[in-house]
Amino acid sequence: MNDPHQKPTFWIGNGLLGLALAMMFFLGPLSEMLGGWAVVVWMALAGVGMYLITKDKGPTSNLPD
Repeated sequence: MNDPHQKPTFWIGNGLLGLALAMMFFLGPLSEMLGGWAVVVWMALAGVGMYLITKDKGPTSNLPD
């Protein structure tokens, strides 16, 4: 049986989402340093991470419909 491997974009997207999650724990101090830009950076990380994950459709099925 073939072991399907995920594309690197999938793992980069997961890394960005992990970074966005870690950023949520420090959003208070970050907002004091960056102001409103802290939320913009968080939304950008989460958005790009989700885009990269959903861009990878995974392995195609060769089973008939």
